[in-house]
Amino acid sequence: MPAGAGSPPQSGGRVLILFTRDLRVHDHPALAEACERADEVVPLFVLDPVLLGRSPNRTRFLMESLVELDHQLSARGAGLVIRRGDPARSALTLARETGCTQIWLTEDVSSYAHARASKLMGSDVQTLLFPGHSIVEPREVAPAGRDHYRVFTPFYRAWSQAPRRAVLPAPRKIAVPGDLDLGPRPDPSTFPSDSPEVVGGGESAARVLLDAYSRSGAKDYADDRNLPARDSTSRLSPYLRFGCVSANEVASRLSDQAELTRQLAWRDFFLQLLGADPGLATQDLRPGPEISASYPDSLEAWKEGRTGLPLVDAGMRQLAREGWMHGRVRMVAGSLLTRRLGIPWGEGLRHFDRLLLDGDVANDAGNWQWVAGTGTDPRRTRVLNPVRQAKRFDPDGSYVRLYVEELAGVPTPLIFAPWRDPELLRDRGYPSPIIEVPDKT
Repeated sequence: MPAGAGSPPQSGGRVLILFTRDLRVHDHPALAEACERADEVVPLFVLDPVLLGRSPNRTRFLMESLVELDHQLSARGAGLVIRRGDPARSALTLARETGCTQIWLTEDVSSYAHARASKLMGSDVQTLLFPGHSIVEPREVAPAGRDHYRVFTPFYRAWSQAPRRAVLPAPRKIAVPGDLDLGPRPDPSTFPSDSPEVVGGGESAARVLLDAYSRSGAKDYADDRNLPARDSTSRLSPYLRFGCVSANEVASRLSDQAELTRQLAWRDFFLQLLGADPGLATQDLRPGPEISASYPDSLEAWKEGRTGLPLVDAGMRQLAREGWMHGRVRMVAGSLLTRRLGIPWGEGLRHFDRLLLDGDVANDAGNWQWVAGTGTDPRRTRVLNPVRQAKRFDPDGSYVRLYVEELAGVPTPLIFAPWRDPELLRDRGYPSPIIEVPDKT
């Protein structure tokens, strides 16, 4: 059921659907209900200049997703209205111009989303918020006497037992006003990405990927999810971030994969944490551990993948090349930055936020705080050794060889610790480690 000010969803009249990061027509509760109840629908997306400059990779992905959303709407008799400016102000202006008596949108949890919803709900146009970002909505599970969980395991138990909404089909037909001014069409070619090998955005790409993964890839996830060279992850995270496919549908399609479903639960966990405390994006959830070593001048080497620690460098170069990094390697790179280099997790988050296609406030802040020991990890002193992690999860060095070209032909024993052969480092131009590495690792 929607949440918002005033009466329940109307029947008849015109409703404005404000798309945000729910860029799809399948399993879209607000759009589905509008097509059932309203006489006409006005689909709108507002390009906010405040957000467009944060990540060229995500901006390009966004533009491609908007082109695809416009295509999906057009195939159903509609079209996506594009405006530029403040989303709430632009939505209210268009609602008044087109005679829409209500604005419907998918509820979100960030401080930006809260501010947008507050502007809309403080206006003369009734606003309703619908589910759609989470599998289980943030307020639907909570411990006794509190409004949210701060520890994952009890959250996961409650989450696993919570009811799920049905996956909704895409509307067959969307009626829109005949004189609707759609505005300028998005042109992805005018928004170059920072990374040369980013994937393309859009609902069709997401659904093709989900179909293929559900047929064959998901079966290997539980065994191989931590092996970056196998890359058995779904690669759906950018599409989930922009809502090109709903997490609810992914969970439904892959419900027989327990470990994968557990990872989707982490996404909901961080969403309910951020919803309860928007300050999570920038402030420690709890005090961090004491860091004995500190190498503040090493931040640029870390960003560039020149730390001299092959697994970390492979991950950072994958990030620069693809706008994506394998999850296990994200943890190792984050642990090095915060636990060994003594650099605040916010520095790492800002670098990731610029490049990651799946950059998301709740997930990113939650995971960075987890690895830095200021978040929800019960073992707050946990430090991931990058050499041991490489030997365990990239045992033949395939992942490192793929992204660290200087080490492509190095024998396997040396690929974990190339500094043991100073001549090799000199000949190949690979740096010595920026931290002191124990001889026995």
